[in-house]
Parts: sequence; structure tokens; C-alpha cells
Amino acid sequence: MEKSGKQMILNCEKLERRFAMLNDGRLEEYQIERDDSGPKVGNIYLGRIINFEPSLQAAFIDIGAEKNAFLHYHEMLPGGDELLEKRISEEEAEEEEEAAARGTGTDAPIAAKRRKRQEGRPGSRALSEALRRKKKLTVADIPEFFKPGMELLVQVVKSPIGTKGARVTTNMSIPGRYLVLMPYSEHIGLSTRIEGAQERDRLRKILSSLELPEGMGLICRTVGEGRKAAFFKRDLDLLLDYWRKIEHAMETMKAPALVFTEPDLVARTIRDFMTDEIGGIVVDDKAACKQIADTLRRIGGAKMAGKVTLYNSPKPVFDHYKINDQLREVYQREVRLPGGGYICIDETEALIAIDVNSGRGRKGTDQPEFILKTNLEAAAEIARQLRLRNIGGLVVLDFIDMKSAKDRDEVLRTMKKLVKDDRAKTKVLPISKLGLMEMTRQREHESILDQVYNPCPYCSGTGRVKSPLTMSVEIQRRLNSVLREKRYKDVPVRVIMHPDVLARLRNEDAKLLSDIEEKYNHDLSFRADPMLHYEEFRLVDPDTGAELF
Repeated sequence: MEKSGKQMILNCEKLERRFAMLNDGRLEEYQIERDDSGPKVGNIYLGRIINFEPSLQAAFIDIGAEKNAFLHYHEMLPGGDELLEKRISEEEAEEEEEAAARGTGTDAPIAAKRRKRQEGRPGSRALSEALRRKKKLTVADIPEFFKPGMELLVQVVKSPIGTKGARVTTNMSIPGRYLVLMPYSEHIGLSTRIEGAQERDRLRKILSSLELPEGMGLICRTVGEGRKAAFFKRDLDLLLDYWRKIEHAMETMKAPALVFTEPDLVARTIRDFMTDEIGGIVVDDKAACKQIADTLRRIGGAKMAGKVTLYNSPKPVFDHYKINDQLREVYQREVRLPGGGYICIDETEALIAIDVNSGRGRKGTDQPEFILKTNLEAAAEIARQLRLRNIGGLVVLDFIDMKSAKDRDEVLRTMKKLVKDDRAKTKVLPISKLGLMEMTRQREHESILDQVYNPCPYCSGTGRVKSPLTMSVEIQRRLNSVLREKRYKDVPVRVIMHPDVLARLRNEDAKLLSDIEEKYNHDLSFRADPMLHYEEFRLVDPDTGAELF
């Protein structure tokens, strides 16, 4: 008999790693990770500014990826100016030390060296002067102080999606188990999910007592609630060690370069999801099991390490826990609800459209009580599906129309409560006069659907192909066009097409083709080719194989 409560299941294979969170056997969270070289959220790069796009108020940064990263002007401040200030002051200190050692002050060779470096990093002198005047940089100052060719330390906040490159920021944040280190911000804060004034005061005192380098900030994560100061001290030491390695890489590497890699799925799972509520962790890989156990032993002792179990049964772990059965609906457009209704989820480039339906042929479907019950069931399933499918951006929900304002308010309150614990940031708006609820959900990665599937080569992702009738019309249109030309008067014509289209021509449209042959006094032949695309056909000379246009 399987354990009740929350369980984490990890499936580790050569090309793919999968994570599932079960709550009493029901799938609540799902993530996959595959081996690729693309930028991941959390990765930090030493990048180089390629160009600016004033109309977008953005810069494009070369981070060594296939597509340049997108950096909005707002994301260049305040981290960008602090980083450059630090770099400039370090350069000037080195020059002064060199001049002092020579006993000549800033001589011509050093001045030339400075000019050369400023040419490689345009705008640094003006930026340095502005910072010395303690001028606060604004978005309007970006084009003046940041120039193409300048190096910037940036962090990926949104991985490449579709045709778009990664989105980056200069405001670094390095998450640990209990803390998030912010190297370029002095902010000290707590997760908004930590409740209770007494506990928040206790945690603030702990954070204030930590020895933090000047100019850096910290945020206490939700999992830090109730922890002793020693846990935070160990976590901070680890994060500062990460940052020292990043600084060393900045000094020794040349842009574009990857200077910090976000941990893999196994490590992230323990860091982000492991709480006291988790009853057990099941993993089907021996090395990953040892890695998890060592991590848990370090952060919580032998008791916590004892929660991890190695799964070695012949039956796949996702089949054993019936996860694959639940995953099937993640890839389906339609998801059934307990009361007989269903929701339809359509992903588009602009937004996610979700339609709520009561189901056909059910008695009492027009009753307010039934409508409210179905809408509440739909709200719960929508919140779950957004997490499982990892979809976001603008989401438009078309609930079943409710005449009562009280019912509409209840659905709104329920939706807000359901997304409160979502790791992605969400914002829910009231139901509009048109009966639609709008919400936004933070989108950092490709959706599960985009990760697993490629667009159909037949329909290019539309879900539709032309009907045999449409193809018959197009073939007849092309025949009329070709047979009118004198150069094809004595050339035999063969039409090659998909078998389903040929079936239409031989049956329903046989008389129309005979009329064409009679009209142009031309014999036609037809052949099927199952390898042809459904919407593709060819007119050829059967003797030479030459295509007729």
C-alpha cells in the first residue's frame, strides 16, 4: 500500500529527468529536464552588448547562445551601474598602483592603456564620472552610459521560447536552500508566504546578524520558517562561495561566457520543494539517490536523509505510482471534471484560452447551483493544469455564465486562493461584463507541450489540413491552367496525389474530370503516392518525369 500525503517521485534517464509531486496519489507538480546547451533560468553569463533597440527600450546581449538575449532598460538598473562602478574603480586602482610602483604618476603608457580599455568598454569614463557625482541613473541615461561592445554580467530570468531568445537581467539573485543572495542589492526581506509577526521579527533579527559583505542583500525563503540561525549561516557561506567563483570567472574569462550554472533538476527539486510536509522521496537512479541523501543529511540530519528511497523494481517508477496515467490529460485539449463538465485548453502565441463547459444532456445544467458547482470544480482543475502544463502569460477563462454577483465573487475568491501557493507569480482579475476572467501567470520556461512535441509537419501546428474536396478543387484549377497552354497540347499529363484525395477524384468528381478531358481533348492519368503530404500534388509528364507548371 502506497503512502498517503505528499511524495516526490524522480525518474532519471540518460536524456531526460522527470519530477512529480503527488498528494495522496494525485499529481500536483510536474517538471521535465532534457540535455541541451540552451540558456536555463538562473544561469549567469558574462555577456557583451550587441546593439540597442530604442523603440523597445531594450538591449540585445551576446551570451554565447544561438539567439542574442533580450535585456530591458529597466533590468539594467540598478545592478548594471553598480557592477560597472565596481569594475571601473578596480581598473583605476590597478593603474594607480602601477603608476606608484614606477614612481612616475599616470604616465603616457598607462594613459594609453586606459584609453584602449575604454575603447573596448565604451561609456565607462562618462559612467564613472556620473557615479562619482552620485547621479542616480535612469532609463533615459542608458544609451549614454551603456554602449555596444560593453561587457555586462547578466542572469537568465526567462529561457528561450519559440523564436525568442532568453530574457536577462543585471539584478542577480542566487537561491540557496533557505536564502536568496542578491549581490547588487542591499535589500533584506522575507518571503511573503511567511506569516506571523513574531516569526517574521525573529527571522529579520537572524538575517541582520549574518555577516554579509557590504552592498549585498538577502531574502529568507519560505522553507526557512522555523529554522535556527545555524541553518542560515551554512546556507550563506555556500552562496558567498558561489559568488566568489563568479567574480573569479569574471576576471579570467572573456565575454560571452557562462560563469554560473543553475543546478540540475535533481538538486533543484530538493532545494525548492523539500519541506517537512514531504513524507518521502522515491528515485530510480542510484547516483541520484545518493546525491539526494547526502544533501538531505547536510541540511536536516539523518532523519531527513531517511526519507529518500531507491526504487529498483522492473516496473517503471512512473507506471508504479500511476503518474503516466495522469500525465495523459496534460497533453490533451479536453480535461474532464468530477461533476460531468469539462474544460478545453488552447495554447496560442498571444494567450491561453480556457473554456468551461457543463457537458451535454445533463439534467439541471441550467440551475444556478449546478453552474456554480461546475465553475468551482473548473477553477480547481485550471489552477492544477496551469502548474502541470507550465503554461503562463495572459490566461483568459470563459466560465459558465453566472447571473448572481455573489456566485461570481465566490469563483473569484476561490481562484485567488487556489493560485496563492503557485510558485509562479500570478494575478487574477474579477470576471468582466463579458463573462471572462483574466489572469496572468509568470512564464519562465517553455510549456510541457512545447518541450515534448514539435508542430505537426502536416498542419504546422494548426490542427487542420485541407479536405479532399478542397484538394480536388485545387487540382482541377491547376489542370485547367496547364491544359490551356499550347506547349502542353501534346504532352501527356499525370496527376500524383495522396490516396485519400485520389479516392475523391475517382468517385464524387469523376464526371468533372471527364469533362476536363473532353474540353481540352487531353487524356489524363492519376496515381496515388502515400508519401506525399495530404495537401501536396504534382502534375508530371509520365514519359520524362518532368514536372508541369
